[in-house]
Amino acid sequence: MEDTRLKRLKFRAWHRGFREADLILGPFADSHADSMTPEQLAEFEALLEQNDHDIYGWIVGRASTPPQFETELMTKLRAFDPSGRGGGHGA
Repeated sequence: MEDTRLKRLKFRAWHRGFREADLILGPFADSHADSMTPEQLAEFEALLEQNDHDIYGWIVGRASTPPQFETELMTKLRAFDPSGRGGGHGA
């Protein structure tokens, strides 16, 4: 069951419909989902239910993040560099 959940989560992270979000959330899921706790997976799944443009704005700092998503997960997303070259996202 957990394998199916992870596959579904990774697919949803990569197939957002907004390319900029895909290129952050997809690699992030590939890099981190396998080591997330069930609670962290649930938090990531809840985040993926949000509007792509909102998520992207929260990650890059163009919009205020709602309190329920201002968590360690968002901190990790902001620091994540999908290119692997170091550095994270910022406005």
